[in-house]
Amino acid sequence: MTDTTRRLGDTPDATRAATAGSGFDRLVEIMRALRAPDGCPWDREQTLASLRPFVLEETYEVLDAIEHGPPDHLREELGDALFELVFLAQISEESGHFSIADSIDTVCAKLIRRHPHVFGTEGPDASITTDQVNEQWARIKAQERADAGQEPERRTTTLTGVPRTLPSLLRAYKISARAAAVGFDWARPTDVVDKIEEEVAELRHEVESGATGDLSRAEDEMGDLLFAIANLSRTLGIEPEAALRRATDKFTRRFDAVEHAFSTRGLALRDATLAEMEDEWQRVKRST
Repeated sequence: MTDTTRRLGDTPDATRAATAGSGFDRLVEIMRALRAPDGCPWDREQTLASLRPFVLEETYEVLDAIEHGPPDHLREELGDALFELVFLAQISEESGHFSIADSIDTVCAKLIRRHPHVFGTEGPDASITTDQVNEQWARIKAQERADAGQEPERRTTTLTGVPRTLPSLLRAYKISARAAAVGFDWARPTDVVDKIEEEVAELRHEVESGATGDLSRAEDEMGDLLFAIANLSRTLGIEPEAALRRATDKFTRRFDAVEHAFSTRGLALRDATLAEMEDEWQRVKRST
């Protein structure tokens, strides 16, 4: 280990830790030391592709810390996520593409460009509402995409840029928001509820038809139903992934309580009848 690497691993003094900038610079230098010829073999072997699962994992750990963890947990997870981003940028810089500084410059310029009510030449506009900010943001993004589309090789559409790698429910939410931003939207949330009921009826028809071979029709109807639900979430201002996580957590707590109740009686769940499990489920539900 070199003296530089050893120093980078030390606890920062008060002067170094005084600003976010100095701390960030230190993180970048640590990453460079890890990727150096005399650095860490594992870190040197990583590629953009190999880091994908770690980026995803750290993202979900941040979400979990937001919803369940104390502030210290979130602090740690934010640091881990930031490290993954610096890692990706370091590999890109070594390939001659861009540095983390370039990424920071890009996002700073974007934020200034998309917040003219804060950074405009006439100064901050305190009278602007949240709805107006959202409309302005969507309009500026749409203009940016249109400007990029002037070059054939970079042609874009309204829905360009929503990653296919997003969780499907979140991607549906984002896609519907993009469409709504240009006016392709339901007039009222109740209209979306009507659409959901229509999709449920169509799915019920497929289920009741008794088709056991080709499930493609049922799959199509299930997809349409889930997409309509994502639309309703958006119109109500509810992020569907967060809502589904909370519902899944609630189910998990209740199911664990049911299993524990049977365990205290010396009975495994598999040995209980459906009626017995349902009775216990309702008891747990009433108590939570």
